[in-house]
Amino acid sequence: AQLVESGGGLVQPGGSLTLTCAASGFAFNSYRMSWHRQAPGKERELVASIPSFGGSTTYADSVKGRFTISRDNAKRTVYLQMNSLNAEDTAVYYCNAKRDRAYWGQGTQVTVSS
Repeated sequence: AQLVESGGGLVQPGGSLTLTCAASGFAFNSYRMSWHRQAPGKERELVASIPSFGGSTTYADSVKGRFTISRDNAKRTVYLQMNSLNAEDTAVYYCNAKRDRAYWGQGTQVTVSS
């Protein structure tokens, strides 16, 4: 099983980024997918989650109204659209797949700075 994140980078405050997570090697359609992040010196935290066939999504309070998680089961891909970014969003963002077992990607760095 493999999860590969992409789309991170340096963005100015107020800007936007879209993260992509490409999955392979497991039954993607049956897994809940989520994005987590870890800032320097902090614990990893859940950012957003989406069930196996879409539907009700969940978000951390800190990103509600700014971030949107979505998935394309045909493409085995999950996305995180991030708008109105601020310095507190700076972190390594990780993709996670969870059912009876869990898989993690290697992470992609997002830096919000002027």
